[in-house]
Amino acid sequence: MTLRQIVPLALVVCGLCFGTVPARAQDQPADPAQPAQPAPEQPATEQPATGQPAAAPEPPPETVVAIVNGKQVTRADIIASARQLPAEYQQQLNQVFPALIDRQIDLMLLSDAGAKQNLLEDPEIKQQVMELTENILRQAVLDRYLQAEMTEPAVKARYDKFVAALPKQDEVKARHILVEKEEDAKAIVIQLDGGADFSAIAKEKSKDPGSGPKGGDLGYFVAGQMVPEFSDAAFKLEKGQYTKTPVKSQFGWHVIIVDDKRAKQPPTFEEARSTIEQIMSNELVTSYVDGLRKTATVVKFNPDGSPVAPASGTGQPAQQ
Repeated sequence: MTLRQIVPLALVVCGLCFGTVPARAQDQPADPAQPAQPAPEQPATEQPATGQPAAAPEPPPETVVAIVNGKQVTRADIIASARQLPAEYQQQLNQVFPALIDRQIDLMLLSDAGAKQNLLEDPEIKQQVMELTENILRQAVLDRYLQAEMTEPAVKARYDKFVAALPKQDEVKARHILVEKEEDAKAIVIQLDGGADFSAIAKEKSKDPGSGPKGGDLGYFVAGQMVPEFSDAAFKLEKGQYTKTPVKSQFGWHVIIVDDKRAKQPPTFEEARSTIEQIMSNELVTSYVDGLRKTATVVKFNPDGSPVAPASGTGQPAQQ
């Protein structure tokens, strides 16, 4: 059983559950048929001027909270082990701390049992340990490399490059009124010609559940975001104009008005940060691994183990 399987098992063993502090057998409630015993009185805690009990200072990380077969367990050990747990438990660390101590004791006892059984010499366990070690090394080398390379100035510089490479696009800000019949759309155009308020008509008559209650407002969009018939009509209009002839699409008949036209604005740095960091991470990892390949000797074989055909003119197996 791997550590990832042991951890949730230990949670069950220790009785961790949402919002509660679990108890061992000796801490279980009494028989419900018996009358409840009054809780022993606790000494009064000095209260500050606010009337709230004074918070006890948190013990230092090196405080020993258990000794298992001669090995000390500190608060720092418990806090570190809790990082493997779901966020719900980490957010109530103080409440579940006693259960976390018991959980850590259980895990240590399981590890000791494995050591006593000399399981580290088992070939299967050796293979698992080797794979886990290699995974840790791979992740550590990449994490440290990315941490060193992905500085704030570097991320901002990559953002500037990203923005410069964006295609230049125009966008419009439009409203529309969607109806089922052409004659209804034509009647709306007549109303608009007479000075009727576009947003008021949209709220009253538009069949679009998303934009109708907002006066037909669709916000800004580029051509590819709308069906072709709608986009073609919208982008032919000037600011302030509406379609004199209703536009037919798969959704029905539209009357469209354009409120604004402009060049599409790039996302701000903060809006694009997660995207930029992902792009940078991919680029940096690829570059780093390519550099490792250039200084390594690698001989590749076909999937069946046969030699790869030599590179042209070398007479040597292909290297990568």
